[in-house]
Amino acid sequence: PVSDPKPQGEYLHTLGGQLVESLTVNYNFRAQKDDDVTIKVLYCGICHTDLYTIKNEWGTAMYPVVPGHEILGVVTSVGSGVSKFKAGDTVGVGYFVGSCRSCECCGNGYENYCSGMVLTSNGIDPEHGGAVTQGGFSDVMLVNEDYVVRVPDGLPLDKAAPLLCAGVTVYSPMMRFGLNAPGKHLGVVGLGGLGHVAVKFGKAFGMRVTVISTSPGKREEALERLGADEFLVSRDAEQMQAAVGTMDGILDTVSAWHPISPLFALMKPMGQMVFVGGPTKPLELPAYAIVPGGKGIAGNCVGGIRDCQAMLEFAAKHGITAEVEVIKMDYVNTALERLAKNDVRYRFVIDVAGSLGSTS
Repeated sequence: PVSDPKPQGEYLHTLGGQLVESLTVNYNFRAQKDDDVTIKVLYCGICHTDLYTIKNEWGTAMYPVVPGHEILGVVTSVGSGVSKFKAGDTVGVGYFVGSCRSCECCGNGYENYCSGMVLTSNGIDPEHGGAVTQGGFSDVMLVNEDYVVRVPDGLPLDKAAPLLCAGVTVYSPMMRFGLNAPGKHLGVVGLGGLGHVAVKFGKAFGMRVTVISTSPGKREEALERLGADEFLVSRDAEQMQAAVGTMDGILDTVSAWHPISPLFALMKPMGQMVFVGGPTKPLELPAYAIVPGGKGIAGNCVGGIRDCQAMLEFAAKHGITAEVEVIKMDYVNTALERLAKNDVRYRFVIDVAGSLGSTS
């Protein structure tokens, strides 16, 4: 059984919202069930959500926290009832590892909006005695097969890990709101972990992509390295005025408070704004920014299992990966401090197996 011997998990220990040392500890997993997949974790990305949870900015942290929901690894064993995977398969686990399976959202492939969604990290798992879920900053994961996705051949695992959250978070609303049509004009607000993959997906769909940023220094990166067509400095009134009414839709990926009314002016009538970032402070939106042009506003939280699998297959076909900085586990605290300052291009990924002295 998975719990004998106890698998070694290295996790970020937190106390009262303050980062302390990264500790290597032993902890028990539940016994593998017939429909479970046991995964050796190779890589795990670090998301802003991990940072929010660790610092308890959403008031939901259940310490000690074992973060991580951008997980790539290899199957080591499967339960007797598993039909989708076998030992040796390369797989991924994203933002959630369970849902009710009976509601309308689950029935339509939107498990990510199920009221009973079980988060991969810092979640409550009612099917297993209300245990707090432990995320991917660990050497082993035990997950029901229905919440595991297959990683296509050809995707480099370290650079593909962030796609399990960042990738599907931008891909899913692009598909849902028709922001995937060749020739349409997409605005991407923010050029960070979410924004840079949004640019890549937009270009792969054949769209005209404009990056909107407060940082003029990101212009070269956006245009030359990531392939965006245009770059707008949102604090430059002249640039913003010149772009009024030109965009079919905008993905706002920024995780900090920022003025949003000027962004709505950039869209054509009936344009669609989708928020995928998670600022902790309320954003301000006067009605006049959306009513006269019939403009839409929506939010998006990751994507369902169906969308996540489709996203990975699309990414493999078009060579889409995240730009990453690979680190070892002992660098996690420093990485989180840098992430809080947006000092990463564009996603930290932990080499979990390498950190524990094992080979992939």
